[in-house]
Amino acid sequence: MVKITERRTRQDWALFLKDIADHYSEAEKITLVMENLNPHTPGSLHETFPPEVAKALWDLFEFIYTPKHGNWLNTAEIELSVLYAQCLNRRIAHIENVRSEVKAWEESRNNKIAHVNWQFTTDDARVKLARLYPTFED
Repeated sequence: MVKITERRTRQDWALFLKDIADHYSEAEKITLVMENLNPHTPGSLHETFPPEVAKALWDLFEFIYTPKHGNWLNTAEIELSVLYAQCLNRRIAHIENVRSEVKAWEESRNNKIAHVNWQFTTDDARVKLARLYPTFED
């Protein structure tokens, strides 16, 4: 799901969560992988919705925050790169045109059932991310 807003405010994020919840209305739990940004807090929901709605939304989601040093591991970041390359790699003057073009791209992309061909292995991670892991002396 893609939503184009003029800014990235706390309310924008809260309203997007509501859109996701409505789209997956039959789900018991929704897992959402995202960056750990200031708007991504329960406070954003409470500022936007009545307390019972905010609590219900917060409880519906399981939030997985990508580490700041590893958001390149996030498949959402990969998909955003594809969106930019295929749709947004030029100036589009009006936000309504952006919304229209992104909606068409989203429908096309979802119909293709695109998959990420993940080639980064655990062994690769151990080498590339070695500085992030503790070492133990014998």
